[in-house]
Amino acid sequence: MIHTIWNAIIYQPLYNAMAIFVNISPAHSLGIAIVALTVLVKIILYPSSKKSAISQIKMKELALELAQIKKDFPDKKEQATKTMELYKKNKINPFSGFVPILIQIPIIIGLYMVFRSGLDFKNTLYPFVHAPISVNSNFLWIIDLGRKSLVLAVLVGVSQMIQGRLMPKADTGAGVDKNSFQHQMSKSLSIQMKYVLPIFIGFISYSLPSAIALYWLTSNIFGIFQQRYFNKKFITKHSNQNSTA
Repeated sequence: MIHTIWNAIIYQPLYNAMAIFVNISPAHSLGIAIVALTVLVKIILYPSSKKSAISQIKMKELALELAQIKKDFPDKKEQATKTMELYKKNKINPFSGFVPILIQIPIIIGLYMVFRSGLDFKNTLYPFVHAPISVNSNFLWIIDLGRKSLVLAVLVGVSQMIQGRLMPKADTGAGVDKNSFQHQMSKSLSIQMKYVLPIFIGFISYSLPSAIALYWLTSNIFGIFQQRYFNKKFITKHSNQNSTA
C-alpha cells in the first residue's frame, strides 16, 4: 500500500518529469533536465516558502514580546499557552520553516531512486511520455552525473552556508535575555544551521551520485536569490509597518 502510494505520488511523477525534460533538453542533457526539474519544484514550493519567510520575519519581530512572556509567566505551561496565543494573534506558524525542507526530503529520495534504477527509461512511462532516444549524463563536459563529484559536493556545502546566513536572525537587542535557555538554544541552532548543516549536506552530497548534488546545488542557488528577494520585500515592508504603527 505504502509502496503503491509512494510510486504514484513521488517516484512516477519524478521519473516521467525527468524523461520529459531530457527529451526537450539540448543534446538530451541530463544536467539541464535536472536544473529545469529543480526550478519547477521550487516554483511549485514558492507559496510554502513565502509563508515560511514571512513567519520567520514576524517571529524575529516578536522576540521582545516572547522574552517578556517568559518574564511574566514563569510557569512553563502558562508560558507555552501565552506564546501560542501570541503566534495565533499574529498569524504565525512556528513550524512553517520546516515545511519546505520536509517536502524536499521525499523529492531527493525519489530522485535517488530514479537514478538508481537507471536512466534508460525502460520502466513504465505515462502514455503521453516518450522514452528519450539517448541520455547525455555529462555535465559541463567534465562531470559524470552518475558518479560522485567532490566539486559539486563542495559547492553544495558552500551554497547551503550562504543560504543559511541569509535567514532572518533573532532580535538580540535590549530587552532580550542573552543568558536565557531559549536564547542560548537559538544561538546554538543558528551556528549549526550556518556551519554544521552545510558540512553535513556537503558530505551527503559526495556520498550520492552527483546528479543529486546538482539538484541540491540548483535548489540552493534558487533559494539564495529567493531569500534575498524575501528579505528585501518583506523585511522592508514589515519595518515600514512598524515605523508607522
